[in-house]
Amino acid sequence: MIQLNGIVKDYQTMRALDGVDLNIKPGITGLLGPNGAGKSTLIKLILGLVRVTAGTGTILGHTLGKQGRQIRSRVGYMPEDDSYIPGMSGVEVVQFSACLAGLPNIEALRRAHEILDFCGMKQERYREIDTFSTGMRQKIKFAAAIAHDPEFLILDEPTSGLDPEERDALLARIKLLCEQNGKSVLISTHILPDVQAICDDIVILAAGKVRLHQPLSKLNQTSSPSITVGVHGNENNFLIAMQAKGFLSVPAEGGGWRFESDQEHLLKTIWECLENTKTTVAFLNPGKNSLEQLFMDTVRESNDASS
Repeated sequence: MIQLNGIVKDYQTMRALDGVDLNIKPGITGLLGPNGAGKSTLIKLILGLVRVTAGTGTILGHTLGKQGRQIRSRVGYMPEDDSYIPGMSGVEVVQFSACLAGLPNIEALRRAHEILDFCGMKQERYREIDTFSTGMRQKIKFAAAIAHDPEFLILDEPTSGLDPEERDALLARIKLLCEQNGKSVLISTHILPDVQAICDDIVILAAGKVRLHQPLSKLNQTSSPSITVGVHGNENNFLIAMQAKGFLSVPAEGGGWRFESDQEHLLKTIWECLENTKTTVAFLNPGKNSLEQLFMDTVRESNDASS
């Protein structure tokens, strides 16, 4: 989808991107990084809104820096900041975005209503957007980004300002677009649980460099396989039975008990001990690395390398 080679971007004496090599595949990619890491500059470069200082790349097969109009026609962009014309209603904003992408006026209006239905907007779509809450404006920005049915989406802090229910709903819509409609997505966010929930790959940018780019499934793998178990009922009997099988437990953060060993053999033993002690399982989670800790460690290492 996106191939970048040795991308450098300087703003006078400040280097925002420093030799970025990046290959973004189909699916959902999370773009992480501290403030000032270069995420916004990277997005603007992909969209053709700023020129590269050095380096080459292709976006959906189009040449970076030379075919910006063609790139933007195939990409949907949801900015972090509000971007609308005051006085327009919600449906008019989405219709206008579709018109800008080349849809005829009537078709753009039909498309706007279709997308707003998908986004869960009801009669409030006819209100002036100036009266909308932050969460409602986020919905309108997302709807505007997909109005022209782009194959690639760039979403900048898409769940900012949403309550937990609306946040989960938006993440579900993003995943649905990817799985059922073949869209690919780049999400720039500070909300790590969002990344953990829907992303396939993770890119961590720090000090203008790509410090990490790996599949989330690989990052979740721990060096020492483990399972965390929470139980109802005969907890002590269950722990004694596990100990008799040679599995020692340690209290897990957030509740339950963590056992470390080969997962296949361990899981079989857990179910046997639960059954033998007539204990009910409350939850059973395979161990995985903390994305938050991984992010902090990667940023810290980049700061040490820069100093």
